[in-house]
Amino acid sequence: MIAIENLTKGEVVATRTIDITRADLIRYAGASGDFNPIHWSEATAQTAELPGVIAHGMLSMGLAVDLVTEWTNDPSAIIDYQTRFSAMVPVEETTHTANPARPFENPNPGAQLDVVAKIGAINEETNVVRVDLTVTNPNDDNARVLTRAQAQVQL
Repeated sequence: MIAIENLTKGEVVATRTIDITRADLIRYAGASGDFNPIHWSEATAQTAELPGVIAHGMLSMGLAVDLVTEWTNDPSAIIDYQTRFSAMVPVEETTHTANPARPFENPNPGAQLDVVAKIGAINEETNVVRVDLTVTNPNDDNARVLTRAQAQVQL
Protein backbone atom coordinates (compact mmCIF):
# COMPACT_ATOMS: atom_id res chain seq x y z
CA MET A 1 0.00 0.00 0.00
CA ILE A 2 1.22 3.48 -0.86
CA ALA A 3 1.46 5.88 2.07
CA ILE A 4 0.51 9.42 1.06
CA GLU A 5 2.89 10.92 3.63
CA ASN A 6 5.82 9.30 1.80
CA LEU A 7 5.00 11.05 -1.50
CA THR A 8 6.42 14.36 -2.69
CA LYS A 9 4.97 16.74 -5.26
CA GLY A 10 7.07 16.44 -8.43
CA GLU A 11 8.25 12.93 -7.59
CA VAL A 12 8.41 10.54 -10.54
CA VAL A 13 6.64 7.36 -9.43
CA ALA A 14 6.82 5.30 -12.63
CA THR A 15 8.14 5.31 -16.20
CA ARG A 16 7.68 3.01 -19.15
CA THR A 17 8.26 2.72 -22.89
CA ILE A 18 5.32 1.05 -24.60
CA ASP A 19 5.62 -0.70 -27.96
CA ILE A 20 2.61 -0.58 -30.29
CA THR A 21 2.21 -2.79 -33.35
CA ARG A 22 -0.44 -2.92 -36.03
CA ALA A 23 -1.55 -6.23 -34.54
CA ASP A 24 -2.25 -4.30 -31.31
CA LEU A 25 -4.45 -1.92 -33.31
CA ILE A 26 -6.47 -4.80 -34.75
CA ARG A 27 -6.91 -6.35 -31.31
CA TYR A 28 -7.98 -3.00 -29.86
CA ALA A 29 -10.43 -2.46 -32.71
CA GLY A 30 -12.03 -5.81 -31.91
CA ALA A 31 -12.22 -5.07 -28.19
CA SER A 32 -13.52 -1.51 -28.59
CA GLY A 33 -15.68 -1.91 -31.69
CA ASP A 34 -13.80 0.97 -33.38
CA PHE A 35 -13.11 -0.48 -36.81
CA ASN A 36 -12.36 2.85 -38.50
CA PRO A 37 -10.00 1.84 -41.33
CA ILE A 38 -7.55 4.68 -40.59
CA HIS A 39 -6.38 2.41 -37.78
CA TRP A 40 -5.55 -0.57 -40.02
CA SER A 41 -5.62 0.37 -43.73
CA GLU A 42 -2.64 2.19 -45.21
CA ALA A 43 -4.68 3.13 -48.29
CA THR A 44 -7.48 4.67 -46.22
CA ALA A 45 -5.01 6.55 -44.04
CA GLN A 46 -3.29 7.99 -47.13
CA THR A 47 -6.65 8.96 -48.66
CA ALA A 48 -7.44 10.80 -45.43
CA GLU A 49 -4.05 12.57 -45.76
CA LEU A 50 -2.76 11.05 -42.54
CA PRO A 51 0.91 10.20 -42.02
CA GLY A 52 -0.06 6.52 -42.21
CA VAL A 53 -2.06 4.12 -40.08
CA ILE A 54 -2.54 5.74 -36.67
CA ALA A 55 -3.18 4.34 -33.21
CA HIS A 56 -6.59 4.82 -31.61
CA GLY A 57 -6.49 7.78 -29.24
CA MET A 58 -8.31 5.80 -26.58
CA LEU A 59 -5.71 3.03 -26.90
CA SER A 60 -2.93 5.54 -26.19
CA MET A 61 -4.94 6.90 -23.27
CA GLY A 62 -5.53 3.44 -21.82
CA LEU A 63 -1.94 2.29 -22.24
CA ALA A 64 -0.74 5.43 -20.44
CA VAL A 65 -3.02 5.10 -17.41
CA ASP A 66 -2.10 1.43 -17.05
CA LEU A 67 1.18 2.69 -15.59
CA VAL A 68 -0.78 4.31 -12.75
CA THR A 69 -2.84 1.16 -12.25
CA GLU A 70 0.33 -0.88 -11.83
CA TRP A 71 1.86 1.72 -9.50
CA THR A 72 -1.19 1.62 -7.19
CA ASN A 73 -1.69 -2.12 -7.66
CA ASP A 74 -5.43 -1.33 -7.53
CA PRO A 75 -7.42 -0.31 -10.63
CA SER A 76 -10.27 0.94 -8.43
CA ALA A 77 -7.93 3.52 -6.86
CA ILE A 78 -8.22 5.68 -9.99
CA ILE A 79 -11.29 7.81 -9.32
CA ASP A 80 -10.92 10.18 -12.28
CA TYR A 81 -8.83 10.27 -15.44
CA GLN A 82 -8.83 12.83 -18.19
CA THR A 83 -6.64 14.07 -20.98
CA ARG A 84 -6.57 15.89 -24.29
CA PHE A 85 -5.35 14.23 -27.44
CA SER A 86 -2.62 16.38 -28.94
CA ALA A 87 -0.73 14.31 -31.53
CA MET A 88 -1.35 11.32 -33.74
CA VAL A 89 0.71 8.17 -33.27
CA PRO A 90 1.59 6.72 -36.69
CA VAL A 91 2.15 2.97 -36.44
CA GLU A 92 4.51 1.76 -39.14
CA GLU A 93 4.35 -1.71 -40.61
CA THR A 94 6.37 -3.91 -38.28
CA THR A 95 9.37 -5.74 -39.60
CA HIS A 96 9.82 -9.41 -38.91
CA THR A 97 12.94 -11.47 -38.77
CA ALA A 98 13.98 -13.56 -41.75
CA ASN A 99 14.64 -16.49 -39.43
CA PRO A 100 12.10 -19.20 -40.40
CA ALA A 101 12.29 -20.64 -36.89
CA ARG A 102 10.90 -17.34 -35.52
CA PRO A 103 8.80 -15.80 -38.30
CA PHE A 104 6.78 -13.58 -35.98
CA GLU A 105 9.60 -12.21 -33.90
CA ASN A 106 9.18 -8.47 -33.93
CA PRO A 107 12.46 -6.63 -33.34
CA ASN A 108 11.03 -3.32 -34.58
CA PRO A 109 7.67 -2.16 -33.20
CA GLY A 110 5.54 0.08 -35.37
CA ALA A 111 5.43 2.86 -32.74
CA GLN A 112 6.43 3.63 -29.18
CA LEU A 113 5.12 5.79 -26.37
CA ASP A 114 7.27 7.03 -23.51
CA VAL A 115 5.18 7.51 -20.36
CA VAL A 116 6.29 9.27 -17.17
CA ALA A 117 4.00 9.39 -14.11
CA LYS A 118 4.73 12.19 -11.65
CA ILE A 119 2.95 13.36 -8.50
CA GLY A 120 1.23 16.64 -9.45
CA ALA A 121 -0.71 17.37 -6.27
CA ILE A 122 -1.28 15.84 -2.85
CA ASN A 123 -4.39 16.27 -0.71
CA GLU A 124 -3.71 14.66 2.66
CA GLU A 125 -7.20 15.53 3.95
CA THR A 126 -8.92 13.40 1.30
CA ASN A 127 -6.02 10.99 0.77
CA VAL A 128 -6.10 11.77 -2.97
CA VAL A 129 -3.10 12.44 -5.19
CA ARG A 130 -3.07 13.75 -8.71
CA VAL A 131 -0.73 11.85 -10.98
CA ASP A 132 0.36 13.82 -14.04
CA LEU A 133 1.26 11.71 -17.05
CA THR A 134 3.67 12.86 -19.73
CA VAL A 135 3.12 10.78 -22.86
CA THR A 136 5.47 11.38 -25.78
CA ASN A 137 6.33 9.74 -29.09
CA PRO A 138 10.11 9.18 -29.28
CA ASN A 139 9.80 8.49 -33.01
CA ASP A 140 8.35 11.96 -33.63
CA ASP A 141 10.79 14.32 -31.88
CA ASN A 142 9.14 13.45 -28.55
CA ALA A 143 5.85 15.01 -29.61
CA ARG A 144 3.36 15.08 -26.74
CA VAL A 145 0.68 12.55 -27.61
CA LEU A 146 -1.53 13.41 -24.64
CA THR A 147 -1.77 16.83 -23.02
CA ARG A 148 -2.95 17.48 -19.47
CA ALA A 149 -3.21 13.77 -18.78
CA GLN A 150 -4.14 13.54 -15.12
CA ALA A 151 -5.35 10.70 -12.92
CA GLN A 152 -6.90 11.31 -9.52
CA VAL A 153 -5.89 8.45 -7.24
CA GLN A 154 -7.56 7.59 -3.93
CA LEU A 155 -4.91 6.09 -1.66
